[in-house]
Amino acid sequence: MQQIYLDNAATTPVRPEVEEVMQPYFCEKYGNPSGIYKMASECRQALETVRKQIGKTLKVSAEEIYFTSGGTESDNWAIKSTAQRLKEKGKHIITSKIEHHAVLNSCAYLETQGFEVTYLDVDEWGCVRFDALQRAIRKDTILISIMYANNEVGTIQPIGQIGKIAKENDIFFHTDAVQAYGQIPIDVKRENIHLLSASAHKFNGPKGVGFIYIDKRVPVMSYIHGGKQERNHRAGTENVAGIVGMGKAAEIAFAAQKEREKRVQQMREYLMKKLCEEIPYCRINGSVARRLPGNCNVSFQFIEGNELLLLLDDKNICASAASACSTGDTAPSHVLTAMGIPEKLARGTLRLTIGYQNTQDEIDYTIKCIKEAVKKLRENAEDYRIYKENFPCNMI
Repeated sequence: MQQIYLDNAATTPVRPEVEEVMQPYFCEKYGNPSGIYKMASECRQALETVRKQIGKTLKVSAEEIYFTSGGTESDNWAIKSTAQRLKEKGKHIITSKIEHHAVLNSCAYLETQGFEVTYLDVDEWGCVRFDALQRAIRKDTILISIMYANNEVGTIQPIGQIGKIAKENDIFFHTDAVQAYGQIPIDVKRENIHLLSASAHKFNGPKGVGFIYIDKRVPVMSYIHGGKQERNHRAGTENVAGIVGMGKAAEIAFAAQKEREKRVQQMREYLMKKLCEEIPYCRINGSVARRLPGNCNVSFQFIEGNELLLLLDDKNICASAASACSTGDTAPSHVLTAMGIPEKLARGTLRLTIGYQNTQDEIDYTIKCIKEAVKKLRENAEDYRIYKENFPCNMI
């Protein structure tokens, strides 16, 4: 069996069509978009074409799209710049305990600058509680930042309702849509979103490029200072090849979104069903009803997730235990902890995320390998041996 890649939440393979449109901008059309000669003008026009493409996918104007180096920069820009611009109005921000660290650490930084941050609890499925959000709002609340869909457990937040609450209270609303953009439909105007972050490498584009949508009503501050790029708001020579690739990836993602979503979701549901039926003492994490199409997050009792990953890697299966940005962290996932999952169970977690390139044969092979690996690990687990001795009637 060739390598099976099931870590698409961490990054995705660049589509061949994307690589093809990028190639000319490395060695042929390599001009600096800020120049006045023809080659520079062609590069500048390519950027504006992509800006329109991205705007069309969100049903917004091209002028509300700004290019960045990826989701982390976009999150930092949205949170830090908005907070600094509105600090005379108030210094209170609301987010959740299960956000990506790009959001959590941006908020932590602002706390050192005199801002106050409320970190909302979530329910057992990873959803923000409306009553908690309503209670957290104060007269000095200037920003709510809640991710569109969670990068670990795949739960999709009720963004439209959150946006409605923000609008009713005259508060700007930012959403980290890095996992959602290109995977599920998003309508920022209908959902009352003022700022949105996205990253190309999550929807089969290149790494190192992303964008931020900023509603015209938001008072934008310059984030990186230097030249006049991105309408004086984000200095630095643009990554033309990357941006062109991102535009093509977005075009492909949205052209076949419904068909791809249906196919990927069917494989995901099959995977979850088989794991639960064939492996005892396991739990699916996150909402089943409101979930990203390709996300399967499952915890196996009596094992360590990292040990399981190594055994799967020996079988040429790429997966993860949590967010790729948390690799090397010995503490259990902050997302699972916030959801109330016990530490021992959380440590046995496996995240499998399916992409357009995966096949049913790959899913069947993966299920077989997981069953074998979990059985092997449990045979050597002391707590599993103790459990069998004390509760033999519960064993399957």
